Amino acid sequence: MRKIIYPGTFDPITNGHLDIAERASKLFDELIIVVASNPDKDPLFSVDERMDMIKKSTHQLKNIQVETTERLLVDFAKDNSAMAIVRGLRHVSDFEYEFQMAMMNYHMAPEITTIFMMPDEKYIHLNSSILKNIVKLNGDISEYVPTYVLDQLHTKLNS
Repeated sequence: MRKIIYPGTFDPITNGHLDIAERASKLFDELIIVVASNPDKDPLFSVDERMDMIKKSTHQLKNIQVETTERLLVDFAKDNSAMAIVRGLRHVSDFEYEFQMAMMNYHMAPEITTIFMMPDEKYIHLNSSILKNIVKLNGDISEYVPTYVLDQLHTKLNS
């Protein structure tokens, strides 16, 4: 069985993330979306809330599971028999960081390949921080996140 890992903070998941997840799920037998518990970030949503939003946003895709880990991603990938990690690239500025991570992962686990994917061009400018700021100021982001995620953002930010 060919498995791939799609890690991220997903605070919250956007249609850009979902575009990559859906396309990656067609290339592999199983896609494991891994919600990072990153101590360097101060997420709006808890890990459980982010996992819930992802599960509700991907329920139609039957070969996806949602997990979390606080371990090294390559160790998680090995323990789950994943052959690859998919990372999204939106801009050239993303590449430097992602390249460094991919090379470090390769040195720790050369049997696991990193695959870079770009989201559909209509989502290339998205990031979760910008979307949260727009919601705080009562802007409309309905074309960039699933309805459930939009409702969760409004509840958190405008209550």
